[in-house]
Amino acid sequence: MSRTVLVTGASSGIGQATAKALVARGYRVIGTSRREQPAAGGVTFVRLDLDDPESVEGLAAVLAEVDVLINNAGESQSGPLEDLPGEAIRRVFQTNVFGAVRLTQLALPGMRSRGYGRVVMVGSMVASFPVAYRSSYVASKAAIRGFATAARYELTPFGVWLTTVEPGSIRTGISERRTNFVAENSVHAEDFGTVLSYLNSNERGGTPTEQVVATIIRAVEAERPKPFYAVGSGAPWVFALRRIVPRTLAERLTQRKHGLRR
Repeated sequence: MSRTVLVTGASSGIGQATAKALVARGYRVIGTSRREQPAAGGVTFVRLDLDDPESVEGLAAVLAEVDVLINNAGESQSGPLEDLPGEAIRRVFQTNVFGAVRLTQLALPGMRSRGYGRVVMVGSMVASFPVAYRSSYVASKAAIRGFATAARYELTPFGVWLTTVEPGSIRTGISERRTNFVAENSVHAEDFGTVLSYLNSNERGGTPTEQVVATIIRAVEAERPKPFYAVGSGAPWVFALRRIVPRTLAERLTQRKHGLRR
């Protein structure tokens, strides 16, 4: 039986690649984009602005028929905590957390009634390995993982499984779309610039998008999806290392990987 999938942020990056791969596997795929976009490559597009609650609510009828929801769209944001505008923090949480959670709420009744559903939250490994000057983004990705992990046990009795996929540094061009905030004459400017340079370098040499797509599909098609999948940036060994080294050492190693050596 052909399943219906909705992939948010399907016009570029991981979302676009995931949508194409799911079409090739026989799924009926609906992709979302912030702008009107014609169908392409077997993907039907609907407009969605996650920063607009009315836009999110407008997808209620579509989500009622969705079997698989992949919450991929989001904002990548950086800046010293001291310098982050309140509006920027609100927006990243609306886009990365509240919008995704509301889409999930709208999809769950239909999934539950049909006895089948998959919800994949596309997070980030920075939720597990927080990086300085990315506090708002780290917090948003940690929050979305928390929702998925805590709600799993509520929904598995109905055949609905929630999971989180955390990619590391991936070659998607996201560094070109990242929003950056730093105050004029900020005391953090030099270190912030260093971290941005390392972020961009890590992403240029990062894991191919196809590996992330394969992990998302594995989570979707598993009979009993795991709570958590990590991919890229040496995920197997860095998570193993984190379990055996002191937290303060793991923290220092993470910051050093991004150029902060003090």
